[in-house]
Parts: sequence; C-alpha cells; structure tokens
Amino acid sequence: MSAVLVGTSHGTDDPAGQAAVRALLDGVRAARPELDVREAFVDVQQPEVDGVLAGAVREAGAAVVVPLLLSTGYHVRHDIAQAVAAVNASGAGVAVAAEPLGPHPLLVDILADRYAAAEAAHGPFRSDDAVVLAAAGSSVAAAATAVEEVTSALAQRLGRPVTPSYGAGAEPRVPAAVAAARAEAGASGAARVIVVSYLLAPGYFLDRVLEAGADVVTDPVAGPAGAEKADPRLVQVVLDRYDAAISS
Repeated sequence: MSAVLVGTSHGTDDPAGQAAVRALLDGVRAARPELDVREAFVDVQQPEVDGVLAGAVREAGAAVVVPLLLSTGYHVRHDIAQAVAAVNASGAGVAVAAEPLGPHPLLVDILADRYAAAEAAHGPFRSDDAVVLAAAGSSVAAAATAVEEVTSALAQRLGRPVTPSYGAGAEPRVPAAVAAARAEAGASGAARVIVVSYLLAPGYFLDRVLEAGADVVTDPVAGPAGAEKADPRLVQVVLDRYDAAISS
C-alpha cells in the first residue's frame, strides 16, 4: 500500500473556499485513483491534521502531509511539523511533510491565466496600469522570499512590473501597495490597479483583498467561486509535492 496523501489546508468558514479545497482533493483522487487521499486542516475546520495523520499511519503504515498552502510559514513549520514529529515518535509508522505548493512554475502559469481572464472581462489593460500580487503573508522570511520568486516569474511572463504585497506578516500590506501603485500611476486617473490574487481559494484573505481598493482583482489560484473541477495544473502541483516527498 502506498503512503496516504493527507491534503492539509488552513481551513475557512467560506463555503466557496471549502468547496474549492474539496474539488482540488477530488481532482487528485481522479488523477491517481489508487492513492488514498484524505483531507485535514490546521485551523477553523475539522478534522485536524494531527488526528487524520495518526489514523492514516496506523492504517497504512505511512503518510505524506501535503500542505495545501502556497508558501511556508507557521502552519507548515509548527502545526504540520509537530503532527509529523508526534506520529514518528509514536512508532506507529512513518510520516513525512511535503513542501508547500509554492513556488512552482505551474502556479505562475495559473496566475498568468487568471490575469488574462480578468483582462478579457474588464477590457484591455493599459501599459500604465499597475499590477500588484497579493499573498496571504507570513512572518517567516522564507515565505516572503518564495512570494518574491513567484512575483518575479509572473512579471517576466506578463512583460510588466509586478509588486508583491501581503495580507499579514510582511510588508507592504495589500491596501498600502494598492494605494502606492495608484499614486505612482499618475494623476490622470485613467490608469488602473490590478491585483493578482496569489491565494488558494475564496476566504478571509481574498475578502480583504477585495476591500483594498483595487480596480480589478483576479480569481484565486483554485479558480472562480463555484468551479466544479479543480485546475489540472494545481492537481499536478499537489502530486509533484507528494512524489518529491516520497522519493526523498
């Protein structure tokens, strides 16, 4: 029996966010039917990762926690790491933690497509429109480094500057970055501020981004609310992280 994949997200009260994560894990199951895929959370929702991971290892002997998080941070380095350490200390089997989903080239592909979809919906973006990438944020320095890597790759893909911003834990915060971008765009008022949502799914942080004063906000990485199927590229990122953890 292969190691169980425990897909572990932050958790949210937003029904659309919950549905997006379920669709992602359903996509993983469809892509690899022989794989035992279970859902867990580090906050807000149940079941918690500790219990799911312990049960998976008891039943299968091995499990991989794949953080359904776009960057490292407290939940990866504390919650998930502690759950893995506790299971391994119990002697019940083997547990490992995969890397978070980002950075990954396929995520940049998805962000570029979300930008293109927003442009199709709102009319051609001008050369003097400003682009801000909005990430959840963390006080862990490595998280900001990862976001900056994605920002740089997206800027190269779009052929225009992109400014990183954060919902919490790092600077600049999204409202400040939007305000600065608008001020820099000039006094004509014609230029717009476009925010690219580097957020997995609808929820608290996307709501705050929508309130930050941008003219256009793209759909999150998992896609628009109500999407019935997960983006196959995002499914592939999850499986890439699982496979890398198994082979390490």
